[in-house]
Amino acid sequence: MTQSPLTGTNHPRKFIPFGIKLLISYMMLIIIPIFLLGYFASDIMTDSIRSNTTNTIKGTLKQIEDNVVYKLEDTVRLSDLLYYDTTLSKQLLHYEEGWVSYEATTKLLLPKFRQTIESTNRSMWLTVYLRNETLPEVYYDSKNIDPLALKGKFFDLLHLNRITQKPWYESFPAEQYGETKQWKQIEDDDRYNRISLLRRLVDLESAKPKEIGFMRISVYLSDLFQSVDSRKIGAGSTLFITDGNRNILYASGATEQSTEQLWDEGRGKNYLVIRQPLPGLNWSLTAMVPSSVLEKDTQKVKLLTLIICSASCVLILLVATFVSRTFSRRVLKVMSVLQSFRQGDFQRRIHYSGNDEFTTIASSLNELGKRTQNLIEEVYTTNLKKKEAELETLQAQINPHFLYNTLSSISRLAKFGQVEKQHQMVMNLAKFYRLSLNEGQTIIPIGKEIEQVRAYMDIQQIKYGDRVRINYNISPEIVELTTVKLIVQPFVENVLEHAWRGDQIDMHVSGYLEGEVVHLIIADNGNGMPQETIFHIFSGEGAERVGYGIRNVHERIQLYYGKEFGVAIESAEGEGTRVHIRIPADSV
Repeated sequence: MTQSPLTGTNHPRKFIPFGIKLLISYMMLIIIPIFLLGYFASDIMTDSIRSNTTNTIKGTLKQIEDNVVYKLEDTVRLSDLLYYDTTLSKQLLHYEEGWVSYEATTKLLLPKFRQTIESTNRSMWLTVYLRNETLPEVYYDSKNIDPLALKGKFFDLLHLNRITQKPWYESFPAEQYGETKQWKQIEDDDRYNRISLLRRLVDLESAKPKEIGFMRISVYLSDLFQSVDSRKIGAGSTLFITDGNRNILYASGATEQSTEQLWDEGRGKNYLVIRQPLPGLNWSLTAMVPSSVLEKDTQKVKLLTLIICSASCVLILLVATFVSRTFSRRVLKVMSVLQSFRQGDFQRRIHYSGNDEFTTIASSLNELGKRTQNLIEEVYTTNLKKKEAELETLQAQINPHFLYNTLSSISRLAKFGQVEKQHQMVMNLAKFYRLSLNEGQTIIPIGKEIEQVRAYMDIQQIKYGDRVRINYNISPEIVELTTVKLIVQPFVENVLEHAWRGDQIDMHVSGYLEGEVVHLIIADNGNGMPQETIFHIFSGEGAERVGYGIRNVHERIQLYYGKEFGVAIESAEGEGTRVHIRIPADSV
């Protein structure tokens, strides 16, 4: 309200109705982001489609590659049958003419070579060149016709002197046992669209590989690259197999344009070039994918996104108009009740049908008289959360203390080279923390608490051996009852840190139920402590950090269960110490 300077009367201040403000802001905050979201979603989906298409193509190429590699390795496997055959190696080194040579050829060599080519169902031409010229030649005269096309699977047995002057033989790499092999088009391979696996035969009993023969396994490129089919990639695509010198060994779906752009690495706009090397060979499998394959679905996505965004805007406009009117009427009712409260009339009430935010507001206003009780409950909840937070903070302070000591022990074991003990201690430490963490639960069964103590002592007994003895006497009736975790282990640790008297120490851990109270006792025969030290432990006075772990346990128990529970200590110098823990008998 404003007052006129001339008449002194009050006039209502003009303002834009809540419904109009809500409608405008709703449209600004929703429709504009929808268009922006639609734009970016379309762009992301377009990229995703391209990426998925590319990944699909790469997956197909991987399958093709695996098939080609399988056939290559299958051919190498056949050559291994001859390369690693010690009987064959010995026979090829046996120089005897006449009947012996004939018998070796017919009974060993020819069956061996026949068995080798018969072990595959692929067309294959095996030629073996022997340095031992006492063995006869056996070969098929094809009369200048491709013998592989006529025979399908066959072998020749020739003397090595037939190829010693051939350039491809002279340039063959030096032998590395079991490794030297080469795929190459030689002789008439190019003419008949074949390729050959070249490999030596060596003396297997010689310390240094000594050539005793040479083998050539010729196969058709169409058989080797049978799976290289451009139709698997998409219409208009091309697949190439190229060697290290950029020679095209095989092509599927090739056109003049695709061949020209083969080595453009996808820089042009017409094709995407994806190149994958074939393992173990200086060959590459290359796919040239037309841009149309990648873009075929992107235009549909863009159009669909535009339609969805436009339809959404129309729908949102209708919904916004309805919502703004509904909200404005309800807000006016709330304002009238608040105005009454402002003027001191707390008897005014408001009622809404339904179950939404305005119903909650109306209920809150109508129950204003009960606000004090609600505040009390909120304060209680806040204090409880604070108490739990303090409990978790105190709980978190124990584990680093134990971890520091254990890691120090592991470090000492490593320093003195005690690897086995170090390994056992690390495994026991993992077990301890698995039990200690207990999936983040603060309250655990007492049985788990004792199991943690056992895990801890397993760690310490690696360090101390027979110098430490511990006895457990836990009543079965308390095992399933619950406790705040890590209330026993700190006292066992405290004994090992401070209670030594001589070279050996004994401990006794017991637990029993008395009425509604669980009693846990940790006793030792160590050097004990004066009463003044016990006072400082619970008061927090005296030397810095005296009894920090003990006080920590005591405070955690009292935070969770109340002041009537906690820790009590009885001790005398030279007579040992007895720690008494009292907690309520709560079940899971």
